[in-house]
Amino acid sequence: MGWIKVVGIGPGDINDMTLKAYNALKECDVVVGYTTYINLIKPLIEDKEVISSGMRKEVDRCKKAVELALQGKNICIVSSGDAGIYGMAGLMYEVVHKENIDLEIEVIPGVTALNSAAAILGVPVMQDFAVISLSDHLIPWQVIEKRLELSSQADFIIVLYNPKSKERPENLIKAQKIIMKYKKGDIPVGIVKNASREGQETVITTLKEMANHEIDMRTIIIIGNESTYVRNGKMITPRGYIL
Repeated sequence: MGWIKVVGIGPGDINDMTLKAYNALKECDVVVGYTTYINLIKPLIEDKEVISSGMRKEVDRCKKAVELALQGKNICIVSSGDAGIYGMAGLMYEVVHKENIDLEIEVIPGVTALNSAAAILGVPVMQDFAVISLSDHLIPWQVIEKRLELSSQADFIIVLYNPKSKERPENLIKAQKIIMKYKKGDIPVGIVKNASREGQETVITTLKEMANHEIDMRTIIIIGNESTYVRNGKMITPRGYIL
C-alpha cells in the first residue's frame, strides 16, 4: 500500500515552496491536482505520472488519489498555498474517513496567499486577524455575513479570499458595506492580484475606495485595523512595542 501526501505548493513561485514540499514531490510516483496548480510546478514533476482536472473536481481528485495509493503508488495531491487552509487536506481526510480506509496521509504545509500578499504589501498583519472567504459555493452567505459582522466589530485585520467572481460580483460590495458599519472608510486596504505569480499587481487604497479597483478570484484583500497606516508605499500595522 502506498501513501498520500497533501502538498501545499505555496502561492505560485517555486522559490516560495518549502523544502519539505519540494522533497515530497520528488519522492512520489504520481502527482494529482487542479490543472492550474499542476502548471505552476511543471518543471519539478516532468518525470512523474500526472493526473490533472478542472475546477470543482476536488472530490474526484481525492478519490483517484486513494485508488492509486491502494494500488501501492505514492501520491502527492497538490493545493496552492497551504493545503490545510481552503485546500485539499480536509477533503482528503473526509474521503478516507467516509470510506473507512486505512491509509497513511501526511499534510505538507505551504506558504499561503495571505503570507505572500502581506509580505508584498509590507507588514499589514502584525496583530490579530480574521481570514474570510467570500465564496458562498460551500458556505451559506448568511454565515459569511455573520463572520464579517463580528470580525469587523472586534476590529480584526480582515483578509478576504475569493472576493469577487463573475457568478457573484455583488458579494464584495455587500462585504464592504458590512465592514464599513464598524471600520472607518479611510482605513488602509491592500489589494494583491496574482501574489508571487506572473502578472502580479498591487494596490494600496482605502476601505471606502476598495471596490473601485480591479478585483477577481485571484486577488487577496487585506483590510487594516484602527492602528494600520501607510508609509513609503508600504502598509504597516504596528505590533504595539514602545519605541
